[in-house]
Amino acid sequence: MKEQNSKMALLGSVPVPKALLALGLPTMVGMLINALYNLVDAYFVGGLGTDAMGAITVAYPLGQVIVGLGLLFGNGAAAYLSRLLGKGDQETANKVASTALYSSVAIGAIAILLSMIFLKPILRQLGALDSVMPYAISYTSIYIAFSIFNVFNVTMNNIVSSEGSAKTAMCALMAGAVLNVILDPFFIYTLGFGITGAAIATAISQMVSTVVYIIYILRKTSMFRFSIKQVRFTKDTMSEALKIGIPTLIFQLLTSVSMSMINGAAKDYGSSALAAMGPVTKIMSMGSLVVFGFLKGFQPIAGYSYGARKLDRLHEVIKTSIIWSTCFCVIFGLVAAIFSEGIMAQFTKKDMEMIRIGQMALRANGISFIFFGFYTVYSFLFLVMGKAKAGCFLGACRQGFCFIPVILILPNLMGLNGVLIAQPFADVLAALITVLMARRLHKELEIIKAGLIGEMHSSFRRH
Repeated sequence: MKEQNSKMALLGSVPVPKALLALGLPTMVGMLINALYNLVDAYFVGGLGTDAMGAITVAYPLGQVIVGLGLLFGNGAAAYLSRLLGKGDQETANKVASTALYSSVAIGAIAILLSMIFLKPILRQLGALDSVMPYAISYTSIYIAFSIFNVFNVTMNNIVSSEGSAKTAMCALMAGAVLNVILDPFFIYTLGFGITGAAIATAISQMVSTVVYIIYILRKTSMFRFSIKQVRFTKDTMSEALKIGIPTLIFQLLTSVSMSMINGAAKDYGSSALAAMGPVTKIMSMGSLVVFGFLKGFQPIAGYSYGARKLDRLHEVIKTSIIWSTCFCVIFGLVAAIFSEGIMAQFTKKDMEMIRIGQMALRANGISFIFFGFYTVYSFLFLVMGKAKAGCFLGACRQGFCFIPVILILPNLMGLNGVLIAQPFADVLAALITVLMARRLHKELEIIKAGLIGEMHSSFRRH
């Protein structure tokens, strides 16, 4: 009970900077280390050659689709759970948490089965060249088959974060990521499994993260109670979870589509160009995951504050989150841009063309990354406030409405350079759209605040 009261205090009364650090920092560190899953694979696989690097490049978007299924229920439920806790509705919260967890695992299993049946045509569609395909099948067949554990982990990460247990999420992520760093070179080189060893290492690491969450559930330290008997596919539960989860899934699918379109455009310029997109994507994803991790602390505080109508606290958490996330994005982006050549050189020993192309792409993406924190704060905010349409539109802007037309047009006009600057160009457009939507949202919050003040005055006069 004392631990649960402490969690509620973090959401509703602890000063915003302290609450953001307490909830966001552990998850941010955990997701930063979790990003090593992909970077470590790329680093060690780089020693196997350009085609092996191309294999994990084309596998990555498919993995993100599977993760999106965990986010469908996990992120959707997390936003709803934060508001339920703000209202004090524990019984409904238990049902929502159980429904989200069991549903995500079931749908994830179906998606994985379909992916395995149609694996080769899917990899071809994601940009796999003939020389890359054997490596891609060896890696992806294991990577995707065991990603059911990742679906569970992603769902639990969101549910656990919604109740303010950021340290548990961090421990689960760190346990898997650190183990992956150890197992990758062992399976790839010591045992001589090659690219198959990278997939095995990742699978084992994800299983370990799952064990951490299962222990958390069994010890009953969570504010929620998970049980198959609690699962309820009621209209209210599903609509509240899915109206946030579906935009999140769309965002994740568009991210995968954008990656596959980049890969497809890059492969026209050879295997070196295709391979270069892998490290660039994973490096920028590392920065994105840090922002997402930090904003996992923002999400429950914002949702709780909005549900409890603590609008001054909501304004403060928005402002603080924008400042802090933007500062990180500026630092990360400048480091990526300034040291782009040295960073790319870590992922290949011989392919100078891969380094040259990757350097240009990383520099351009690093510069535009400065807008990512601002954009993501409002993407999260619309969703936690239950504004599904606006959240869906904004979430789809960066990788969808802005990116897809750009990647279809720029390469035809500028060749390879058009491929390399497509994402940065889309980032700028998305930031401009966010400014317009943010202004409208804040005007709406001011109207709500004025109405609450009016109700207080009326109540005071009646008494």
